[in-house]
Amino acid sequence: MGKKNNLLTIYKRLFLCFGQQRWWPADNAFEVMVGAILTQNTSWRNVEKVIGNLKKNNLLELKKLSRLSPKKLASLIKPAGYYNLKAGRLKCFLEFLRKSYAGNLKKMSAEPMLKLRQKLLEVKGIGPETADSILLYALNKPIFVVDSYTKRIFLRHKLIQKDASYEQVQNLFMRSLKPRAQLFNEYHALLVRLAKDYCLKNNPKCRECPLG
Repeated sequence: MGKKNNLLTIYKRLFLCFGQQRWWPADNAFEVMVGAILTQNTSWRNVEKVIGNLKKNNLLELKKLSRLSPKKLASLIKPAGYYNLKAGRLKCFLEFLRKSYAGNLKKMSAEPMLKLRQKLLEVKGIGPETADSILLYALNKPIFVVDSYTKRIFLRHKLIQKDASYEQVQNLFMRSLKPRAQLFNEYHALLVRLAKDYCLKNNPKCRECPLG
């Protein structure tokens, strides 16, 4: 069976098991972008606390967040961990949005995907996973997001090598599947669900796994 059929079979099994995941949970594209930066090295549960904090204080807007001092912003995002570091990263990203697109997300979305990706990667604190999360989940661009869950699952199923790079794993999906944002969105969300429910880092539930 070719890689394309393998990947489609995995997707269909996961979708049959878990159903639609409706990810990324957010009210708008800007909230997704903020969440993508905050979720670095922390759980989504902690990010939800921060998003709730910002909404409660009516601050989840580009102009309002930009006006906050780094110290104040850090205090508001404390539940996400590494709050001083992430406050700095958020500030850099907000400045990028303001300078490059005058804060206009439609203008940002009109940029060719790979060109925009390169610009995002030049923003301090934004790596491939965060950049691709912004592209896929906030701007609906057809690019596959790779995370530690993806690598864990596909390594255990011998579809990638242990030393496979981010780009190599991403290319596996990009070359084998049709470039559809909705497909990439749902596929990645299903892999996250599988990793959390069955393909655990320690003591994986292999016998019960939908891909068993």
